[in-house]
Amino acid sequence: MRPEESLLANVKMAPRDAILGLTETYVADPNPKKVNLGVGVYYDDQGKVPLLECVRRADEALTAAGIARPYLAMDGFPEFVRAVQTLLFGPSHPAVAAGRVTTVQAVGGTGGLKVGADFIRRFAPEAAIYMSDPTYDNHRPLFEEAGFRIESYPYYDPRTRGIRLAEMLAAMRAIPKGSVLLLHACCHNPTGVDIRGEQWDEVIKIVAERRLIPFLDFAYQGFGDGIEEDAQVARRFAEALPVVLVAMSFSKSFSLYGERVGSLSVVTADSGEAARVLSNLKRMIRTNYSNPPTHGARIVASVLASAELSALWKKEVVVMRDRVRSMRRELVERLKKRIPDDFGFILQQRGIFSYSGLSREQMVAMR
Repeated sequence: MRPEESLLANVKMAPRDAILGLTETYVADPNPKKVNLGVGVYYDDQGKVPLLECVRRADEALTAAGIARPYLAMDGFPEFVRAVQTLLFGPSHPAVAAGRVTTVQAVGGTGGLKVGADFIRRFAPEAAIYMSDPTYDNHRPLFEEAGFRIESYPYYDPRTRGIRLAEMLAAMRAIPKGSVLLLHACCHNPTGVDIRGEQWDEVIKIVAERRLIPFLDFAYQGFGDGIEEDAQVARRFAEALPVVLVAMSFSKSFSLYGERVGSLSVVTADSGEAARVLSNLKRMIRTNYSNPPTHGARIVASVLASAELSALWKKEVVVMRDRVRSMRRELVERLKKRIPDDFGFILQQRGIFSYSGLSREQMVAMR
């Protein structure tokens, strides 16, 4: 008798994730001198993910306190939510003071993006999303899975190794009203090339004129110019516009990758709108993962609530940022000795990502 065909027989093999797939290749390579340049993780001088001293102290204090681990509320640990708002917008931002900002704890920065995507999709179902060309590898599939039509705007210029500013702004002016504009707040992934200074004024002006929905991906606070300096982009958007979404990740800034600590903040027109938005965000969280994990958020909240640990954290972020910059300088110096091209542009890039300017053939040869 012929066995019945499996109910899952029509399931096709999904395409391999570009970033994690490269990591799998790296793991399988037996070369003892191999270096993984694919995954967005900060490593110390020993090639290890560091345990920050501020995190270690906060973790030990929480363990010693013997705190139980009950379910959190759908929107997360209250102390964490308040700390995130202060860190992102400052202690006296007008939008926060007016109750215009609602924040929820999320499962990493990716979780913040997903909750935000689902929220927009429900209340603006016809909106398309426009993202930079190129952008973080997970942006497109994440928003596609949420049901969005994906469009792009010009961004990186391989000729100048900078932004195609005039083309980018012209494209943004042509985006249909009510569309979503996805932006990297700092340390653009994957190019390392950022919108800077007065360029942001032009972007904010266009967003206001076109009544676009700005969605900021803010995963590298402190890795650009500094913790306060990097937050200025989100603060400027919140001051100028009635609606802004900001997804944050604490994986890099606290070296808490496996704890999946993130958030989503939504700036609204007024406090009543903020309350309604929060009620819908909680409903979406409830039907997705119900409530977020506790431990990582308690660590972040404990560090930010302590003057001593917060000061220590800021120093440790400076150490990580300075090491990334020193690695860029060393890379440029070593490339100079081997390739007769000018790689000085790498020093102008920010964060842990870079478009090196090497050709495909050169990259394959290095691999």
